[in-house]
Amino acid sequence: MIGRRVQQRIYLEGLMGRRPPLPVRPDALEAEAQKRMSPEAFAYVAGGAGLEWTMEANREAFRRLALLPRMLRGTKPPGLGVELWGRRWAAPLFLCPIGVLELAHPEAELAAVRAAAKRGLPFMVSNQASHPLERVVEAAKAVNPEAPVFFQLYHSTDPRAVESFLRRAEKAGCAGVVLTVDTVQLGWRPRDLDLGHLPFLKGQGLAVYLTDPAFLGALDEPLEGPAFRPKPTLALLRNLLALRRTGRRYGLSLIQMQKAVRRFVATYSYPELSWEEVRRVRESTALPLLLKGILHPEDALRAVELGVDGVYVSNHGGRQVDGSLAALHALPQVVQAVEGRVPVLMDSGVRTGADAVKALALGARAVGLGRPYVYALALGGEEGVGAFLDHFLAELELTLALSGVGSLEELGPHFLAKENPPPQGGRGGA
Repeated sequence: MIGRRVQQRIYLEGLMGRRPPLPVRPDALEAEAQKRMSPEAFAYVAGGAGLEWTMEANREAFRRLALLPRMLRGTKPPGLGVELWGRRWAAPLFLCPIGVLELAHPEAELAAVRAAAKRGLPFMVSNQASHPLERVVEAAKAVNPEAPVFFQLYHSTDPRAVESFLRRAEKAGCAGVVLTVDTVQLGWRPRDLDLGHLPFLKGQGLAVYLTDPAFLGALDEPLEGPAFRPKPTLALLRNLLALRRTGRRYGLSLIQMQKAVRRFVATYSYPELSWEEVRRVRESTALPLLLKGILHPEDALRAVELGVDGVYVSNHGGRQVDGSLAALHALPQVVQAVEGRVPVLMDSGVRTGADAVKALALGARAVGLGRPYVYALALGGEEGVGAFLDHFLAELELTLALSGVGSLEELGPHFLAKENPPPQGGRGGA
């Protein structure tokens, strides 16, 4: 009964004049994190593509879908545990893969994965992590040997690096691979563009690459395109010093770091990514393979036919295609298309436990938490992420209980009503 326990603890602490360690409301959490983070860091985390209409659509979809609670059902608070891909999860929640977490806190993934593991929740390590994959998995296992850790893969144009990443995920003991297919190149993100800020050019978010033998072994290979020879400025000098500091952590010289950044930029984007690469990744690993970034039911069906183990509905939190379909609106069609043959996961726009209940009622087997946990990380490191997860789990359980849901298996569209009327004014990020 985590909901009542967390709620009572907060109220009892209030009697002694102590407030929760971080804001409970998602909008207040974001606002407080903005004060703590640099303008560049906050823009990278909070921003989306274009006019951020997809971000707004993600939140609007949740606002317009109403829960329909049932009363007097004599049910106790339901258990939250689920089993997916042979692993037990404490709740149908997971922490989404988010890159460059060092922008929020120096411990980055290490802090977040420990908080998740202590609560029995899965963590997805981003391809653009700030710490090596192996260290993140080790940090989780040190807290909870059964903690599921997934590796998110961006398919680069260099198949040797892709193969090496897969082998490392297997050797590290990852619970699965999450192949992300909606980011074959970066979306148009005005917040970052206005600041001229791309963290990868500073060597941030490249820990998986900087510790990979295949990637490092190719640093001296020629690359297409002209070399970048900027005129010296004070800002450039500061960035080169930061690049050198990063290199020292991995035993790489400044020259090697410059080559690594250039090679990453040259091989990261892969607009030609196709179903053939999905097939090859499927054949290259025995780990459960999830396909992330699916919105169209025909894509979901094709993925299942190719042998993926899970379909992950997402529009990347509105960061890729402005004006895209809200992920929550795509969810029921994808669930219908796969017909229960594989689990369906979902993220994009989830802010509250009530949001998660709506997604679960529409057929998601688990729901991903994104930006809010990064804001919590910025405010309090591991303890901040832990407090956020406790708050979210409490609201999830309380919402289920107050809606008359006796078990997760009971959830379905019958716990939802017709769309609410559009709200009057207001915006919400995703």
